[in-house]
Amino acid sequence: MCPTGTSLSPATKAADLRSAFEILDVDHDGKISHEDLKTFYTDASDDVIGTMMTVADSNKNGYVEYEEFEKVVKENNREGGVMEDVFNDMDRDGDGKVGHEDLRSYLSSAGIQVNDDDIKAMVRLGSGGGGDTDDGVTFEGFLRILLLAAV
Repeated sequence: MCPTGTSLSPATKAADLRSAFEILDVDHDGKISHEDLKTFYTDASDDVIGTMMTVADSNKNGYVEYEEFEKVVKENNREGGVMEDVFNDMDRDGDGKVGHEDLRSYLSSAGIQVNDDDIKAMVRLGSGGGGDTDDGVTFEGFLRILLLAAV
């Protein structure tokens, strides 16, 4: 899931995963808790955070350890993964792009309030920084937005 569309070496991917995990592990205790996610995703509702924890916490101990995080990310990155399902759900007209209103509607349903400037910035990020904000975002651009938002 490299923003430039090129393939990263396994060592680089592992380092990126570890860095992403450490960013989400806000209290740096070696595991991601509900509180860590709530701190990081400040606008997300408790229900959304709870769903994230349920999906990732495979051993059901109330925390997401690195191995669980790695498993979820790798599953989501495979073809036909969860993120592609989310993108397809957002792409209501099936044109292969998520537009301004699609992003606003989906983020709002996830409890994340955004304004027009936020949406335009996301579309610009998704289009590589210079795209037309009315054009929409492809699946690859959607992954770029998520990757940049997690860093």
